[in-house]
Amino acid sequence: MVKASDFDKINVKSIVDNAAIGVIIHNLDSSIVYANPTALKCLRLSFEQMIGKDALDPQWHFVDEQGRILPAEEFPVNKVLTWKTPIKQEVIGVVDSYSKTSWFMVDAYMEVGDQPDKGFVVVTFTDITEERTSFSFRDVVESALDAIVVTEAQAIEAPLGPKIVYVNKAFEELTEYSEEESLGETPRILQGKFTDKQTVKRIHDALVKKEPIRETILNYSKSGRPYWLDLNIIPLTNSLGEVTHFAAIERDVTEVTYRAEQLEKRNEELRELKKNLQQIIDKQTAELKEANLRLEQMAYYDTLTKLPNRRYFQDQLVKILSHAERYRFKVMYGLVDIDDFKVVNDTYGHDVGDEVLILIAKAFFHVFRRQDAFARFGGEEFAFAVEFTNEQDVAVVCERLIEEIAKRSYESESLDKPIKVTASVGVTFDNTTGIANGTSLYRQADKALYQAKSEGKNRFVVLPLN
Repeated sequence: MVKASDFDKINVKSIVDNAAIGVIIHNLDSSIVYANPTALKCLRLSFEQMIGKDALDPQWHFVDEQGRILPAEEFPVNKVLTWKTPIKQEVIGVVDSYSKTSWFMVDAYMEVGDQPDKGFVVVTFTDITEERTSFSFRDVVESALDAIVVTEAQAIEAPLGPKIVYVNKAFEELTEYSEEESLGETPRILQGKFTDKQTVKRIHDALVKKEPIRETILNYSKSGRPYWLDLNIIPLTNSLGEVTHFAAIERDVTEVTYRAEQLEKRNEELRELKKNLQQIIDKQTAELKEANLRLEQMAYYDTLTKLPNRRYFQDQLVKILSHAERYRFKVMYGLVDIDDFKVVNDTYGHDVGDEVLILIAKAFFHVFRRQDAFARFGGEEFAFAVEFTNEQDVAVVCERLIEEIAKRSYESESLDKPIKVTASVGVTFDNTTGIANGTSLYRQADKALYQAKSEGKNRFVVLPLN
């Protein structure tokens, strides 16, 4: 049996050093003479940082329950020293150098020996930070607008697993299944005919691997109402790091999904409309280009022979004259008239006459180059303008053109014999250093053409401008 006297042999300091509460001992001048390991740990200070410090040391930052900063006279040790009475169960916050506040339940009393001027103030405290700062996660989950369901993680295979162990109020409202109906069931009760099998498989595979997964899935309420869920499943672990449960956070995205489907449908309709409009625009653009081409043909080309017309010839003549002046070339200007063409029209008709003109036009394409200007002026009259350097070139061009026209003949089953025609050509050119204008060239070439006609036709006459 242990005797009372045996307690005197107990090492009190050893007990205090191993106590689960913080213990700090102050001299009567408030300086610290002792702090046990628990006190050092709670205050996150070293022994050297504590011993010898008094209540006026600037490292102390105490606050009350309302967050008010305590003046030094309200520190526990000073209150005991001032009022000579102990304090019990007083809540004080200690703000450390990182501005982190820890909360303690504090007791303090004075220990005085035989001599009144000698003694100690003993302050004990327990850490209540967790109790003051903790809150109920269940309250948060219960009040969440998203549906939350927790299942076991050990058995997930159909038809029994994974077993539901918790649902919140939002889950009950969304699925129409009460908590009593849901617990012990599996989330598969929410799946239906049109729930995508591939989505279900991806979820199953993630659960097998104990990995998080997020999917959009079609589920059905108790009454059969379909709804779309944004489903976010996360594994929950115990203190050993083992996955014991799965938590699914489920958000109803039916309206969003419906709107997205409607938007996609509308976008598809708009894409189709755009495609159709583009086709219409492309068609109209092609038609417009074709119409512009026809207008250009009508404006600059003879519709019968496809040769450039008089308007186009005048534009090209200006360019040729300008180019010749710049590079010191000469320009020959010729007028061509089909001999006795009136006889062809009177004898065979205008349709046959048109065919003969088409045939003769081909001679111009054969004789002249792309950079030369040539045209049908109207009726049976044609013109050309060509740059040259040697005057002998004038005769060469004229002879070649007359020969090319003369060798062509128009044949038809309705005709007894082919129709052959000849042409007369009047040509002029500027024989000076200056370049004449189109009007003077035309007049001089017309004189030369008249002379060729009067001299027997099927020939050319050259009358230089100067």
